Amino acid sequence: MLGNRPPTPVSEAAIQLHRRKPRLFLNHLMKLSPFLSVGFAAFLLSGCAATDCPYCKVDKPAATTASPGAKPTGAASAVRSLFDGKSLTGWKDSGFAGAGETKLEPNFRGQGPVILIEAGQSLSGITFTNPVPKQNFEITLEALKVQGNDFFIGLTFPVGAAHATLVLGGWGGATTGISSIDGLDASENDTTKFLAYDKDKWFRIRMKVTPAKLETWIENDKVVDQELKDRRVSMRFGEIENSIPFGLATYQTTTVIRKVEIKPLE
Repeated sequence: MLGNRPPTPVSEAAIQLHRRKPRLFLNHLMKLSPFLSVGFAAFLLSGCAATDCPYCKVDKPAATTASPGAKPTGAASAVRSLFDGKSLTGWKDSGFAGAGETKLEPNFRGQGPVILIEAGQSLSGITFTNPVPKQNFEITLEALKVQGNDFFIGLTFPVGAAHATLVLGGWGGATTGISSIDGLDASENDTTKFLAYDKDKWFRIRMKVTPAKLETWIENDKVVDQELKDRRVSMRFGEIENSIPFGLATYQTTTVIRKVEIKPLE
């Protein structure tokens, strides 16, 4: 019976013909075996769209399907959220003496989840426990001062092997700058500015760290533009060092924070 006939071997020359011209390959098979030609006719004349064809698969890239939950590639995927709005996973209490409580507030004033840092006797805050870049990155966050008259944001971040703190509203509520540059804190170095931070108002903060500069924007206004060549960056001495390598702190002030993100720079 025809169905018991052993398969006719297909030569390498026939495979090459199939890769170049499928219909020529069909003609070649018909000469070799009518049985093979019937089985391959519809397959070849349809253009051989299969990705697993034993004769032409080397010329076709395999189809790709995004796996569930896969993150997009490119610039958007480089942004890393440090606060998921559901918990404080990845953060720990900074351990300041007399600190106020830091907790998740699920729906602050009907505006969604925030990190709530309650005022303490002096410093209060949390420290991030996962790795962060040491150079060439941007940090963005939004913060609102609920009550208090000292800094409502003390953002500690790496600068290469060193660390520094961006202070917003210190020393009575207006002092803005970086602690420390050449051993001088935010109240007495080249970054020092005096700005008003109204209560119950959201401020969008962006901090950019590169080997050449420290730069800070509040909303669209650039408030820090510090060249680093021949300058020494360090932390202010004291408990604020508990915020290393990356932390959020306040001083005798209650603050809420949201949309904390970090993005590596090219």
